[in-house]
Amino acid sequence: MPFLDSLPFVLREILTIVIYGTLVILFLSVNALFLVWAERKVSARIQLRRGPLHVGFAGMLQTVADAIKLLSKELVIPKQSDKFVYLLAPVLVFAPILSAFIIMPLSSNFIIRDLNVGFLFAFSLTNISFIGIFIAGWSSNSKYALLGSMRAVAQNISYEIPLLLSTMGVVLIAQTIKMTELVNAQANIWYVVLQPVAFIIFICSALAEANRAPFDIPEAESELVAGFHTEYSGMRFALFFLGEYSAIFVSSAIATTLFLGGWRGPLLPGPIWFLIKVYAIVLVIMWIRWTFPRLRSDQLMAFAWKVLIPFALVNLFLTALVLKLI
Repeated sequence: MPFLDSLPFVLREILTIVIYGTLVILFLSVNALFLVWAERKVSARIQLRRGPLHVGFAGMLQTVADAIKLLSKELVIPKQSDKFVYLLAPVLVFAPILSAFIIMPLSSNFIIRDLNVGFLFAFSLTNISFIGIFIAGWSSNSKYALLGSMRAVAQNISYEIPLLLSTMGVVLIAQTIKMTELVNAQANIWYVVLQPVAFIIFICSALAEANRAPFDIPEAESELVAGFHTEYSGMRFALFFLGEYSAIFVSSAIATTLFLGGWRGPLLPGPIWFLIKVYAIVLVIMWIRWTFPRLRSDQLMAFAWKVLIPFALVNLFLTALVLKLI
């Protein structure tokens, strides 16, 4: 920010963090409300739900009513819970996803920190949120919450492998893991054209990482009430909710950067193109949720270890072989 350049370094850094942090939190809050509204519109079209289609202007009152409900609910703490860890868990789930916005490149000049480690930094942060999910289930002193958190950890470990393997082909082609350089490397052709299998694997793994259907085993309502956040209410539950939709946005933003050319596009400004691509991926994720049924636990794990990981390894090997030959 140019108007901060005259300030001392430490003060400038603190003010930069505060300003950017405030803007990101405001964006996440508005973005989550928009994504909730959008998902309900998608589900309403697919399942002919009346509320999200007709309640208020374009169904917006349904989302407003739910926001008021969450804000007004009593914050109940289970009697036998580990209170400190119980209260810490929602923060641990949301804060790392919030931090991942540090490296989101909306354009060549619109990025908080263009780190050399790039998307690996985002992956490392988002994985911390699963620690919060596990301690949320354990600290609640509920068997349903504990089972849901254990499923979430097993699912995260399994699908993290194909998620990272799917990105390695892009890294081999671009020879960098810096976010802006990955976008600049796609000036002539998007990597989704060169790595279509990797893109599909990435989207499937990102769905599982965000606990989205058909990979929502940790939150299976028919088996676990609500999974790891069964014992949470009010704004504490809303933090889990906000974290889930923010994780979807972050995963879509990384997919846009790696495979869809980031901010590149004709006529419109870079940030506009970036957001168009991100929300297009988010729309596909929502469409998948309301189209496919939930997998069983054994099917979910088998899909990761027997399908996604082998395909990701073969794709990585073929990419390396082609690059070596040319």
